[in-house]
Amino acid sequence: MRWLLLYARSRQMPACLAVVVVSAVAGWAASRVGNGTSGDPQLAALTLAAGATAVSVGLGGQDTALDRTAAIRWAPRRAAHVLLAGAVVAAVPLAVQTMGDDLGTTAFLVRDSAGLMGLAALGAALCGAQFAWALPVAWLSFSLLLPPPESLPMRVAAWMVLPPGAAAGTWTAAALTAAGTAAYALAGPRR
Repeated sequence: MRWLLLYARSRQMPACLAVVVVSAVAGWAASRVGNGTSGDPQLAALTLAAGATAVSVGLGGQDTALDRTAAIRWAPRRAAHVLLAGAVVAAVPLAVQTMGDDLGTTAFLVRDSAGLMGLAALGAALCGAQFAWALPVAWLSFSLLLPPPESLPMRVAAWMVLPPGAAAGTWTAAALTAAGTAAYALAGPRR
């Protein structure tokens, strides 16, 4: 159990969790203040993206060379890290919204947090852990500026703000989660 505590501290998980909680509370409070913004997909996506970017800091250790030369198999641990981080990013807003207004449905929050963590993991594998936040933030910015999606490519691009039952949103999030988790688990963060 000691190795798990050391791993969590080396990946800055306590600070990341604090930021996830603060962003979830801020998103929930903003949904209560606005004019009928309860369940607004843009606000929920923004809240989840803030959580995913905070957690993406922990996708790299203090010394990548040490991680690569360790005598343990990193692939399962990296995959578990991404999946557990996605679960936390979804669970915290779900726990916060038990106090009142909904930030989003469970299916929406789980889908978006999984896809955003897949993007963050892909960002860590491609750009390094210090820039893992760039892909989720860039895709969120793009999807918030899009007009209402009508064609399939536009629905794929705007997957974060689609209703939870939309097939394009679900499949895009699933593909991003699988690709990002696999890339990060096998390659690790780029140096």
